[in-house]
Amino acid sequence: MESGKKETITVETTVQKSVEKVWECWTAPQHITQWSKASDDWHAPHAENDLRVGGKFLTRMEAKDGSFGFDLTGVYDEVKLHAFISYTLADGRRVEITFIGQGSGTKVVETFEAESTNSIEMQEAGWQAILDNFKEYAETIQ
Repeated sequence: MESGKKETITVETTVQKSVEKVWECWTAPQHITQWSKASDDWHAPHAENDLRVGGKFLTRMEAKDGSFGFDLTGVYDEVKLHAFISYTLADGRRVEITFIGQGSGTKVVETFEAESTNSIEMQEAGWQAILDNFKEYAETIQ
């Protein structure tokens, strides 16, 4: 690995909904608050999303018991409607999400730069759990 280059992790899922519906569930704050959590003892009580290049987002993530919480924030670098989003998190790490229509479903592929505090396995498991919650939620939306 080159010095200065961060390791990347990729998680993915296929949602049995159209790419338009998947995009809406991924980007609309009223949907983000319903799925953005890694486990049932967490929730996202608030989300803001200015989905455009240079726009900012904020998702408040908290333990339901109030013991811990943080704001996940960043700025959008690239937005291609129904296809691709990239952003830079407040800590400087980059994230890319690709939406691929596949018949009646949509494959969602999320690649992110790892942080140095938690193990790669823990980060992958956490981001995959959030993506799995997204799939479960999005498939229930009409």
